[in-house]
Amino acid sequence: MNMYMMILIYFTLFFGPMITMTSSSLVLMWMGLEMSLLSITPLLVNKKNPRSTEAATKYFVTQATASMIFLLAIFTNYYQLGMWTFQEQTSSLIIALTTISMAMKLGLAPFHSWLPEVTQGIPLQTGLIILTWQKFAPLSILFQTYELMNIKLTTMMAISSVIMGAWGGLNQTQTRKILAYSSIAHMGWMIAILPYSPNLMILNFIIYIFLTFSMFIVFMMFSLTSINLTSLMWNKIPTMMLILPTTLLSLGGLPPLTGFVPKWVIMTELLKNSSVLLTTLMAMTALLNLFFYMRLIYSTTLTIFPTNNISKMTYHQTNLKTNTFLPTTTILGTFLLPLTPQLII
Repeated sequence: MNMYMMILIYFTLFFGPMITMTSSSLVLMWMGLEMSLLSITPLLVNKKNPRSTEAATKYFVTQATASMIFLLAIFTNYYQLGMWTFQEQTSSLIIALTTISMAMKLGLAPFHSWLPEVTQGIPLQTGLIILTWQKFAPLSILFQTYELMNIKLTTMMAISSVIMGAWGGLNQTQTRKILAYSSIAHMGWMIAILPYSPNLMILNFIIYIFLTFSMFIVFMMFSLTSINLTSLMWNKIPTMMLILPTTLLSLGGLPPLTGFVPKWVIMTELLKNSSVLLTTLMAMTALLNLFFYMRLIYSTTLTIFPTNNISKMTYHQTNLKTNTFLPTTTILGTFLLPLTPQLII
C-alpha cells in the first residue's frame, strides 16, 4: 500500500476514537466511530487472501449494524428531547439501544461471535489494534452514559461475556483466538463494574491494555500464531520463557501479579452492590480463563517439542529480536500489585 495512504489511514485511525472520547455531542461521537471503522477496514484487507477478505466483511457488517443502531438511538433522542446529548429524561429504550450497539462494537456476548473469527483471519498487528485501540471509543460512550444504564441488561451481558469468553477459549489452539476470547471475558468484567464504579472499569481497561500489548509483542516478534509454534521458543530465545508465562499468569488474574488487581477490586465492589451469586459465578469463570492460559504456558515451558539434535541449540545462531516496549509493558502488566492503593484512589 502507498506510504502516503498508510499515513492517512493511521492518522484517521488515531483521531477517530479521540474525537469520540473528547466530544459531548452524540453526532460527533458517531462520526468518530465511523472514522475508526472506515480507517481500519483497509488494514484488514491489506493481505490479499480470502481469509482476510472474509474477516474484513464480517467486521464491517457488524460494526456498520452497531453504528446504525446507535444512530437510531441518537435521532430518537433528538426527536423526544430536541437535544444531541443524553439527559436524565432520556427513555430507557434509547439507553438500551446505545448499550446494545456498543456491546456489538466491543464484542460482548451475545454479540461476540464475530470477534474470534475476525481476529483469526487478520495479521497479528491488526489484531492488536482491534483488541486494544478500537475499544477506546465504545467504552468512552458507555462511560459517559453509565448513570443511565440498565443494570439488569449490563449484568446479563457481563455474565454472558465471562462465560462465553471462558468456555470458548478452552478448545482453541490458535493464539489469536485465545486472545480474542480473553478480550471477551475481560470486557465482561468491565461492563459488570461500570454501573457501580466507572473508575474501576478504567483501571481494568488500562491493565488489560498493558497485558494484551505485551502478549501481542511476543507473538509478533516470533510469529507465534498457534500453540505448537510456542513449543519451539525454548531453543530460540530462552529468556522469553520468563516473560511469556509471567504475562499469561497475570492475564489470568493470578496473585501476586498485576492482573489480580482488577478482579480483586471488582469482586469487592460487586459484593457491596450486587449479589454474592454473581460475584461467585464470575470468579469461577476466571478459573476457566486461567486454565487455557496454563495450557499455553505448559506448551511453552514444560514440554520440549520434537526436534533434531542440530536445532536444539539454534538460539546461539539466531539474531535475537528486540522490542523497546516489551520490558515496559511487561513490568507494568505484572508487578503493579503493591501500588494498588494508589491506583484505586
